[in-house]
Amino acid sequence: MQSRFRSDRRLTVRMTVTLFLLGLLYVAFVAALIVLLKSWVLVVVVVGGLMLAQFWYSDRIALFAMRGRVVEREEYPELHAVVDRLCAMADMPKPTVAVSSLDMPNAFATGRNADNAVVCVTSGLLRRLDPAELEGVLAHELSHVAHKDVAVITIASFLGVIAGLMIRFAFYSQLFGGRRDQNTAMILAAVMGVSLAVYAISFLLIRALSRYRELAADRAAALLTGRPSALASALTKVDGDLARIPTKDLRTVQAFNAFYFTPALGSPDQPSLARLFSTHPSLEQRLEQLARISAELGEPALPGNAR
Repeated sequence: MQSRFRSDRRLTVRMTVTLFLLGLLYVAFVAALIVLLKSWVLVVVVVGGLMLAQFWYSDRIALFAMRGRVVEREEYPELHAVVDRLCAMADMPKPTVAVSSLDMPNAFATGRNADNAVVCVTSGLLRRLDPAELEGVLAHELSHVAHKDVAVITIASFLGVIAGLMIRFAFYSQLFGGRRDQNTAMILAAVMGVSLAVYAISFLLIRALSRYRELAADRAAALLTGRPSALASALTKVDGDLARIPTKDLRTVQAFNAFYFTPALGSPDQPSLARLFSTHPSLEQRLEQLARISAELGEPALPGNAR
């Protein structure tokens, strides 16, 4: 079913191209592992099993990592009311609603499709945002579900997960495997080299898609609610509060940065090459886009374009 979230052809094209390129990389990676390990059955069973597990259980994995739990309307009536209103406005199925016990102010959406989606907010976010700001954040997350980019990111990130596991396997086999013949050592080194290359390429492809999809979600949320200033205020407030949370606490959930409303280690405002490795556009870039939408809608000026 088509939702009322504004469609984004550029996002669709980027998702299609990213999946196509990752698909080619995936085939090449599996083929290389089969040649190196000389067992196509082992490679297909292990890689296929892990891919199915990540795709089907991504929501449970994310909730477990974020210390989230599904909550009913009786526990969080205001949160459910906002989600209900936005789903009615967007004409989309209501996702499962969850709350994380983390004080870090953030939110994320996960799930393989709109009928099996989960939208989770942290208790820190609920405590810090007013109703209009919370509505903007939830509209942002629901747009990820409507645009299907949550499923695409879940699938796309799988290749990097597998490559990372293979790197660890080869490394620890070399380190703790005892004495090995030269052929075995060369095979393990080749597996590590191929895995490193695959990880690096998939890493950059996913980061490029992730940055654009965040801008697309901001844009769709602002147009659906008609209040880009509320989303801008939420972005500014969350970014500022994240900067005051101890880095060691943020690092524990950094692995899920690509799914968050804003990155757990703050906005990637650093210039030059560093932006290639960021999962999100800079705070300034997001606020500038919202300011343009606000002007187009004739909304009053944003409350602040600075941190």
